[in-house]
Amino acid sequence: MRKIDIICIHCTATLPSATAQNILKGWRAKGWTSNGYHWLVDRHGIATRLQDDDLVSNGVKGHNSRSIHLCYIGGLVKGKPTDTRTAEQKETLKMLIDEYLVKYPNSKILGHRDLSPDLDKDGIVEPHEFIKICPCYDVKKEYAKA
Repeated sequence: MRKIDIICIHCTATLPSATAQNILKGWRAKGWTSNGYHWLVDRHGIATRLQDDDLVSNGVKGHNSRSIHLCYIGGLVKGKPTDTRTAEQKETLKMLIDEYLVKYPNSKILGHRDLSPDLDKDGIVEPHEFIKICPCYDVKKEYAKA
């Protein structure tokens, strides 16, 4: 079993109407041999397991070996990064996070953007340092009491 200490939240950076099949097809077109995430949550809150927790996914370069990656479908409106989560997606993501916190109790809950490098070395990854905006909301703030 892998040592997990990060539960990382993502968005697909697609329209909320995209499907799991669309996302998987896009990855294959990029030549990816590994899934980007362990779970994918559609706009109806239906979670699809993409791979077992013991497998390393393609979520965030440099952090994958110690992370579980959860993703909601969406994150774009008219080409702009936007928190497009539905109430159902929020509920399912919270349920998955709670389950993983039981399984990996010392894990941090972070958004993809929170794993960007701290370019100014002040100990805080600030918005101007984000490599990506993903998942288009402040994960640390939303799940601070999880």
